[in-house]
Amino acid sequence: MTSAIEDTRLLDDLAALLGPRGFTRDPADLAPWLVDWRGRVRGAALALVSPADARQVAAVVTLAAAAEMPLVPQGGNTSMVAGATPPAHGRALILSLRRMRAIRSVSAADGVAIVEAGVPLQALHEAAEAEGMRFPLSLAAKGSATIGGLVSTNAGGTQVLRFGPMRALVLGLEAVLPDGSVFNGLSALRKDNRGYDLRQLLCGAEGTLGLVTAAALRLVPAIGARAVAWVGLDTPEAALGLLRRLEAATGAAVESFELVPADAVDLVLRHIPGARAPLRKSHRWNVLIEATAPKGAPDPAEAMQAVLAAGLEDGSLADAVIAASETQAEALWALRETISEAERADGVAAKHDVAVPVSAMPGFITSGRAAVEARFTGTRVIAFGHLGDGNVHFNVRAPAGADAAAWLAEEGAAVNAYVHDLVVAAGGSISAEHGIGQTKLAEYARLAEPARLAAQRAIKAALDPRGLMNPGKLVPLA
Repeated sequence: MTSAIEDTRLLDDLAALLGPRGFTRDPADLAPWLVDWRGRVRGAALALVSPADARQVAAVVTLAAAAEMPLVPQGGNTSMVAGATPPAHGRALILSLRRMRAIRSVSAADGVAIVEAGVPLQALHEAAEAEGMRFPLSLAAKGSATIGGLVSTNAGGTQVLRFGPMRALVLGLEAVLPDGSVFNGLSALRKDNRGYDLRQLLCGAEGTLGLVTAAALRLVPAIGARAVAWVGLDTPEAALGLLRRLEAATGAAVESFELVPADAVDLVLRHIPGARAPLRKSHRWNVLIEATAPKGAPDPAEAMQAVLAAGLEDGSLADAVIAASETQAEALWALRETISEAERADGVAAKHDVAVPVSAMPGFITSGRAAVEARFTGTRVIAFGHLGDGNVHFNVRAPAGADAAAWLAEEGAAVNAYVHDLVVAAGGSISAEHGIGQTKLAEYARLAEPARLAAQRAIKAALDPRGLMNPGKLVPLA
């Protein structure tokens, strides 16, 4: 058991190591980083430490380990499950990686970018584009979400259908392990068969097994041709049929296929300035489609247009528009990417990031919505998401006229449990792309199979026996 004197000594040592740019205890400096992105979970910390490089990260971890001081890693603090929020007891350090913003190299020849953990996703997009390449993962928070956080949460985004989540794009990692040692795995070998893959173990570990300080990431050729369309239709089943026809017609060109209900579009039109309806009439369901091809490959627009025309003719689609310019394409994407912002402006909701098998997603959305609205009288479900990979954002809004915050406090836990039970019954996962963090920890412990929990606890105990790395996240206590 450490004492207050030992904690003070540690803080003094860290201040000397990092200097004023890398160490602060000022409450004003700490305040923005003590609350999660949704503003629902608040913690406390003794200090905010911001190392400038991997050497300093290793030194911080070594000092903290000796003092048995918990560390909470942070990037852009955009976690949807309070995965980067410190514990309420306050005996912890926030370890920010935001100063580590170097893009060490971008190689078109290798198809690899090596970037440090604090680099914002948008900056990586721009660096890759300058070399005629691109990093094929995007999400609404690209201006603030950082590479280290994206790796540590195995982020998904809108292009998983074609390129996979972050785990599929990480070719190598540099990381500091709980004992302060540095794992140098940035070689980005396409073949490396030396047993356990620590790179993949750290992806999605939410900082509970070590601190990612840099990543070698897969790049793909820049887009040469792009086709973006918005389609109105009657059912999610019709949307899945359209996806399969497009895939058959365009090969691997379809990389985004977003299912959006009418009530989500209505929220965006109501709350987001400048938003405009994409079609002449409202439709119960909509899909946003993007297909791309590199330079020299066939333009997917012609095949997309043919599939949509056939669907309009046979009645499986109600209406469709293909963007005629980049400005129109971005306006269509803005309708999808501002749904969360519009929901937040409309009021509090019980939000669920879940996954089910792709073939089950249309039925799950329809039957799940009906079941929840019948079970919790007056609630209104908005279900949307990435149809191509089975990721549903299943959000339950309070009854009209109710005090939404009070309703969530009273009914939120029951709603969450009911939705998650439906997900598990459908063969799905209670976390598709946001992770477990703090807010899903109890439900994960309740629903996960014993073998999975036992293995995760054993790995955590082996690498972090004192439980100092991002405690209270991802791995439920036995």
